[in-house]
Amino acid sequence: MIRLENVSMTYGDQHTYALNHVSLTIEDGEFVFIVGDSGAGKTTLFKLLIKEMQPTSGEIFVNGKCVTRLKRRRIPMLRRDIGVVFQNFRLLKDRNVYENIAFAQRAISAPAKDINKNVAEVLTLTGISEKYRSFPDQLSGGEQQRVALARALVNKPSILLADEPTGNLDPGNSKAIMEILEEINRRGTTVIVVTHNHEIVRQMHKRVINLKNGMIANDIREGGLAYEK
Repeated sequence: MIRLENVSMTYGDQHTYALNHVSLTIEDGEFVFIVGDSGAGKTTLFKLLIKEMQPTSGEIFVNGKCVTRLKRRRIPMLRRDIGVVFQNFRLLKDRNVYENIAFAQRAISAPAKDINKNVAEVLTLTGISEKYRSFPDQLSGGEQQRVALARALVNKPSILLADEPTGNLDPGNSKAIMEILEEINRRGTTVIVVTHNHEIVRQMHKRVINLKNGMIANDIREGGLAYEK
């Protein structure tokens, strides 16, 4: 579960709010879109959840842990349970697909036999098994995003955060990525997607949290009214 209690984030003179007294709960196993115009607070919320930033006030809880009070040395443990996918992929250019994914396993000192098994599983899940020897510059944008997604999943996180995962992709690849995310969610992972892609949001019929000026403008539950920009 993710819970924000009266969370604010201010900049500069402390009167400019990136987030303004935001409270929300995301239950285990939910699929949630975070939408809003530029400057609405989406990126700030994303960074707060992985403790890249510390809120000015309020409390954030992830899987029962108070992130706002978490000591620096405990942050890597928090991030082991949160897979993160970025719009610009962030792949290691000098390593092939297999090595990019395995890097996340080696970071947590996984045994070699587990690395081989787990990497093979996520390669299959994301549909890029035949590309395991390829380097990032030999892949299309859609393939690179699949590698980034596989890397985020290989440590079996309970939460997946995706920041504009279809931002650099054409409609066909965007649809394929969202289908993978939906399958991951069906398997029990909580999925949170920050996006500007309103068409995908409308098609998916999931919960939508719409931020405006750092506040929750509306929170449309799955199965509720159709999302409107």
